[in-house]
Amino acid sequence: MAVLTAVLSDTQRRTLQAVCDTVVPAVPAADGDSDVMRDYLGRAASDFAISEQIEGLMAQAMPPEQLQGFAELLDGLAQHDFANLPLEVRTQILHDVAASSHEARLGVMALRNLTFLFFYGLVDEQARNPNWEAIRYPGPISAPPSPEEAPKTITVLAVEGDEQTVTADVCVVGSGAGGGVIAAELQKAGKSVLVLEMGGYRNEADFKQLELPGLLELYLGGGLIGSEDGSISIFAGSTLGGGTVVNYMNCLRTPERVRREWAEHGIDGIDQPGYDRHIDAVMQRISATDEATTQNRQHKKMIKALDEVGFAHRAIVRNVDPSCDDPRVCGYCFAGCQKGCKQSTLKTFLQDASDAGAAVVVGCHADRILLADGRATGVEATVTRSDGSQTKLTVDAPTVVVACGSIESPALLLRSGIGGPAVGKHLRLHPASIVTGIYEEPIEAWIGQIQSEVSDHFAGCEGEFGFLIESVGAMPAVHAAGIPWRDGEHHKRELARMFAHHAPFLSVARDHGEGEVVLDPHGQPVVRWSLSDEADRRLLVQANVELAKLHYAIGAPEIRTLHAEELVWYRDSDEPFEEFVTRIEQAPYGPAEITIFTAHQMGSCRMGRDPADSVADGRGALHDVEGVWIGDASAFPTAPGVNPMVSIMSLAHRTAGEIILSRSS
Repeated sequence: MAVLTAVLSDTQRRTLQAVCDTVVPAVPAADGDSDVMRDYLGRAASDFAISEQIEGLMAQAMPPEQLQGFAELLDGLAQHDFANLPLEVRTQILHDVAASSHEARLGVMALRNLTFLFFYGLVDEQARNPNWEAIRYPGPISAPPSPEEAPKTITVLAVEGDEQTVTADVCVVGSGAGGGVIAAELQKAGKSVLVLEMGGYRNEADFKQLELPGLLELYLGGGLIGSEDGSISIFAGSTLGGGTVVNYMNCLRTPERVRREWAEHGIDGIDQPGYDRHIDAVMQRISATDEATTQNRQHKKMIKALDEVGFAHRAIVRNVDPSCDDPRVCGYCFAGCQKGCKQSTLKTFLQDASDAGAAVVVGCHADRILLADGRATGVEATVTRSDGSQTKLTVDAPTVVVACGSIESPALLLRSGIGGPAVGKHLRLHPASIVTGIYEEPIEAWIGQIQSEVSDHFAGCEGEFGFLIESVGAMPAVHAAGIPWRDGEHHKRELARMFAHHAPFLSVARDHGEGEVVLDPHGQPVVRWSLSDEADRRLLVQANVELAKLHYAIGAPEIRTLHAEELVWYRDSDEPFEEFVTRIEQAPYGPAEITIFTAHQMGSCRMGRDPADSVADGRGALHDVEGVWIGDASAFPTAPGVNPMVSIMSLAHRTAGEIILSRSS
């Protein structure tokens, strides 16, 4: 990625380079280090021009106020003559600055994690990174198919010129689990459908099994966004097919107790047997099955631990074409399924919609919904092409389906001035955390199916709330960000020591509390969420304890949480494990004090009876404007407590039927 525009002064640029070379410095090897380790230790961030990469990212993606914050941080460091100080002094200054204020801590952490992203993610023309050998990561194990072998078969509408107007019966904003299903059902019913997608159209021929392009090309904000105060990192798909292209294929039906709860909120019939036809239709179309589910090494460790302590577990149901399922490459599916076996909406509902006559526009940001006399008349959008040129697109459509995710959907409604007082409220995130066991034998958590087993033993440990136990794969740069940074050499050595031997156990909680989405001065969404709800805090602490106990039960020599200040237990130490449990319970869990992340954003445009407390009615139609429907996870009244893809699709399948009925009545 090249720098497109210079956004830093010369002094700021020199300071940024010094910061990157402090985070990842060139340091001398010790006696006994291998040649590979010697070369690894001898590489600095500047050998990869990482400060230039970061400035390029600033120019491309950062809003002015965020860029100003980084500029002020760099100016403050420059006052210390930071770039000319010895490494040890620069290291201490970074720690001191990070401790000076919450804002400074977030800024230092962001620069540190961006440095890791490029140091471990940048590749050469052969798709190799020289640092991988030291951490024993193989990188890609196969090349993507050619465009001829994997042609793009979904119809994309060409948009040209400064302005363009198109007409459709229905404009669906978003192409993920909800939008894809609704587009297919409405087109099949005889409506002309146009789908607007903010991301690009990428398929198997574009999936390189690489972390850096995978994040930057397929995730909202390049996978680099989080809540306003740094409490949680946010991973949301932003590509044609949405999150279904990058998720881990965990197909869990909406729990009965959640369906009853949603019925009480006003989604009539969702708690009745008749609703199962929507779930069944979705499960059948995406080929949901556990026939091809296999366990890799970290999942086998987790299963052994669950059996040891007596917790029930089961193989997950995956949306996969078994005829081409290849566990060797499944660990890379966070960056898209190169084999095409993942039955995302790209392969199923969107293809169905296209085959029936629907079209999509990619690189398309929905700016606002157009209105006249209290009803929708279409969408105003901006299409940005690969060369940076733009077209102002107007879609004339009497029906608009908002399905662009629980961050962008409320933002679209807020920019449009519709939806009522509940828009952006009641955001649920299924906060997730990891406790890692470091084992003597290699785990190689990038090999095999990225997710294949689940335990719901603690799903109701806090009344109607609790957490699932799962596992997850491994990515070098993301994993590097989770290792506490003491100094550059220590961090390098720790990553090299642990990466191939770590088994991540994952908790995914059904959140009791909630956050919100608001707009910044530029009309872009800002997520406000913190671990302020006491029930959610108890769940996270308990989850960390229980995951640590699982590792302990099967003899893990070393157990680590994802706290910013190192929280680790060694089996050969004198510390009793019970004291480590106490340390987990007493550890800080505030913003930037522990890594918490979300892959499930829900509820910010929720359905319900009361317009004061919900955005859409029990059918999915907005309370205050005719012709606008909510068609994604933002419609959820509450968090389901399970991986939500099937719940999103099933509810969207129901909503599509309601739209058809409303238009034909």
